[in-house]
Amino acid sequence: MARIELDLAHAYRPNPQQDSDYALLPLTMAFEDGGAYALLGPSGCGKTTMLNIMSGLLVPSQGRVLFDGRDVTRASPQERNIAQVFQFPVIYDTMTVAENLAFPLRNRGVPREQIRQRVGVIAEMLDLSGQLNCRAAGLSADAKQKISLGRGLVRPDVSAVLFDEPLTVIDPHLKWQLRRKLKQIHHELKLTLIYVTHDQVEALTFADQVVVMTRGKAVQVGPADALFERPQHTFVGHFIGSPGMNFVLAEVRGGNLLLAGQTLPLPAEQSLPQGPLKLGIRPEYLTVVAPGSPGALPAKLRQVQDVGTHLMLTVELSGGQALKARLAIDSPPPPPPGGSLWVQLLGAHTCFYAGEELLP
Repeated sequence: MARIELDLAHAYRPNPQQDSDYALLPLTMAFEDGGAYALLGPSGCGKTTMLNIMSGLLVPSQGRVLFDGRDVTRASPQERNIAQVFQFPVIYDTMTVAENLAFPLRNRGVPREQIRQRVGVIAEMLDLSGQLNCRAAGLSADAKQKISLGRGLVRPDVSAVLFDEPLTVIDPHLKWQLRRKLKQIHHELKLTLIYVTHDQVEALTFADQVVVMTRGKAVQVGPADALFERPQHTFVGHFIGSPGMNFVLAEVRGGNLLLAGQTLPLPAEQSLPQGPLKLGIRPEYLTVVAPGSPGALPAKLRQVQDVGTHLMLTVELSGGQALKARLAIDSPPPPPPGGSLWVQLLGAHTCFYAGEELLP
């Protein structure tokens, strides 16, 4: 395993002049030895570019890559001792499952008995023990991708195992099982695992640290609770959560917050710069309160959705701003759609943003 450090930028076109010319904007980042990381973001945000730079499939146009302090910017994947698992299965159909799993070890001259033991361990972890003697050609796409995962995990001496959306072709039920299995494998084998995905559930289930990316920039790195509770960028608030964070345009004037045509006094302990900002609050923390409660505003109830475990309310502030509020199923029933209620906007979980960045 290795500690991977990045200090680089990458553009696919020559002489980049502006941010939009870059696939990866300048960044400095470290992935610790033995950590489980996810690169999370929408298509085209730069996450696969970053993964391919780490693996050696791509040389960054600026900067360098370090493995345990050694400059490997122009080293091949083999020289970096990297294992990579791709979106679609990469296996040998003419070989058995056992031969496929053993292939990376046999190529490196590992003794036969060690190969047998290691293949047995990985096959058991991935529930492939009963298929070891089956030819890969006759297996389902799910089983083939499990073999591909096993080939990436079978070498105990790799610097890191890199996954590029490896569960895309997997059946949804098996996908849930494999996410849990990868988490277990990480805890047992202590490998450095870096996982690319656009699915927040995959990222938050698998990784101890999630790198959230948008438009070629890593906007926040942290554990799931930090991404949820204190998004450092409005994109993180929007992208993490279902639904994402509510945002309301506001303005600080004196000791008051002006929003939706209303004025709310700021709590004495709250220090905010004068001028425009955005208020962010998760649907989970947008609560229905008694009329006139401090930090609350009146709203109209537009829609109630019963999703089984909770009610999802759509409320509208004065001026037409729509917000989502998550209400526990055993809470007092809301008024019928079209009725009035008060919602708590200011509280311990409220975040404030200047531009797109979280204010301290």
